[in-house]
Amino acid sequence: MMARDLARALDPSLIAHDCGITPDPWQATLLRERPRRSLLLCSRQSGKTTTTALGALDCAIYQPGSLTLILSPSQRQSAEMHRTIMGYHARLEGAPALNAESVLKSEFANGSRILALPGTEKTIRGYAAADLIIVDEAARVEDDLLAAVRPMLRRNQTSK
Repeated sequence: MMARDLARALDPSLIAHDCGITPDPWQATLLRERPRRSLLLCSRQSGKTTTTALGALDCAIYQPGSLTLILSPSQRQSAEMHRTIMGYHARLEGAPALNAESVLKSEFANGSRILALPGTEKTIRGYAAADLIIVDEAARVEDDLLAAVRPMLRRNQTSK
């Protein structure tokens, strides 16, 4: 069990495999690199939601106390992505238990949280130091939302 957790922590693409998904090379690379910022320009149905959902699960599991925010043009879309994440959590043997779960949020036993929010800058304010922010369908959200999100990003204290 410890070996599995260590392997997943070092190679998050193993989370995909353990959920029964064989990631494409670009997906595995994105999961492994855990980039500070990324923009996915992919065709429809290419696996963007799958990859970002697995990345959110990786963050929640291996960064105890982390905060992940899911933003989309609509609350319904954010809730769907949250549902995808929780579906992968249910398949992942050895994942931290949930202390609380609803359609729009999950709280893990390790203190991590995942929240699905509506895509309007007026309703997302109040969150600080998010470890991961996923803007699903970013081309379809208002510029004001993207401006409101920027201050929420946790700053890595060791970055220059």
